Amino acid sequence: MRVVVVGANGQVGRAVVQAFTEHDDEVCGLTHAEIEIVSMESVKTCLATLQPDVVVNTAAMHHVENCEAQPDKAYAANGLGARNLALVTRNLGSLLIHISTDYVFDGTKDTPYVEEDTPFPLNVYGNTKLAGEYFIRNLNEKHFVLRTSAVYGKHPCRAKGGRNFLDLMLHLARERGRVRVVDSEVVSPTSTLELARQIVALASCDAYGLYHATGEGSCSWYDFARELFTVTNTKVDLQVAAPNEFPAKVRRPSYSVLENSGLKRLGVNCFATWQEALREYLGQTCDGTISTIHAHPVQNP
Repeated sequence: MRVVVVGANGQVGRAVVQAFTEHDDEVCGLTHAEIEIVSMESVKTCLATLQPDVVVNTAAMHHVENCEAQPDKAYAANGLGARNLALVTRNLGSLLIHISTDYVFDGTKDTPYVEEDTPFPLNVYGNTKLAGEYFIRNLNEKHFVLRTSAVYGKHPCRAKGGRNFLDLMLHLARERGRVRVVDSEVVSPTSTLELARQIVALASCDAYGLYHATGEGSCSWYDFARELFTVTNTKVDLQVAAPNEFPAKVRRPSYSVLENSGLKRLGVNCFATWQEALREYLGQTCDGTISTIHAHPVQNP
């Protein structure tokens, strides 16, 4: 199977390239240097040359604050870029797999969101990603739109300075010895390892549509950090941040837990609990020896 991964140098894209390569597929990873999804001409020319069976779109403008400050640019990348890919893949007869977000919801629900729940984004990022979903679902019948949440992986996140949440927590523990984390946002942490496996599994499936694809279960960011420090035996003074201690510049859903109900109905859900996925991630990033990971905090001044 010939697979094209758009955004191949990103956190998710690199994991997807690796997963398809290990599956013995023919994989072509594309970056901004090879394709610009906001340009229909660029998309048409590039994909017509490659003639892919499957296109996986991991490219997006996903820095929430930057999206809010530059809504036109965010819509071009997240909305019109998805439209361009949908139109070209439809004409080529290619399957399009597109990564979306839990931020299409407003967080007012107190039970996990399922695919049938009505989206109501709170910010530009969520709105532009939802626009991309609608374009794809209406323009190319052969699609999988995958909403995911709180993604982390072993490859750097380019839009967030190269550190994921886990890297940042361990760094702060080493440098400060005390870490304060919010417990007011509840998410479904998702490893790029598992997300990439799920994408590979769906690439051979024809039950096209919209699916939630996240780690099983939920936790606050504080709970996530606590589990990280426990598993890695990190000695740190972990505290719950006070209300409004880290005021958000952009509105975010306080509860964006997703339930993989569609994947489970199909019998193809590849996700373990978020705790199990965290341990697998730490094992892969630390040569499989979780017990040897330690942070030695300095004394606070």
